[in-house]
Amino acid sequence: MGIQLSNAHELMTKALDYRAARQDLIAGNIANEDTPFYRPRDISFTQTLQQEAKKIFNEPQVPKLELAQTNGAHFKSALEEGSDKAQLFYRDGHLARNDGNSVDLDVETTEMTKNSMMFQGITAALKKEAAIFKAVLQASERTQ
Repeated sequence: MGIQLSNAHELMTKALDYRAARQDLIAGNIANEDTPFYRPRDISFTQTLQQEAKKIFNEPQVPKLELAQTNGAHFKSALEEGSDKAQLFYRDGHLARNDGNSVDLDVETTEMTKNSMMFQGITAALKKEAAIFKAVLQASERTQ
């Protein structure tokens, strides 16, 4: 087990993993702009990170109202199944072209830019955290 710099370190590394996965999905959407019947995909991980943050920072869990299941053959709630994992979904809502493709290049490039900025922000925070830790170690070496 390595040294844990802070409670938020693990959360930030998970956020980087999700941001990298989202960047790959968006790049795939752009690459398939001319593929007939292609539907753009995206990943939703905000709720997953919020739950992880509550665990890490020991925030009280809000009681969840369980969905009644009167028969074992009934499907489980979609929220219940994906609560601990990021969810992949199709980003529809844009008009499909004549070939059935619904990729909107403006939306994809905007989402890619937002995702890149978030990735860079998290990376900068991790670098700052490491620099603080390094400074503390160097200061403790001088006092010995």
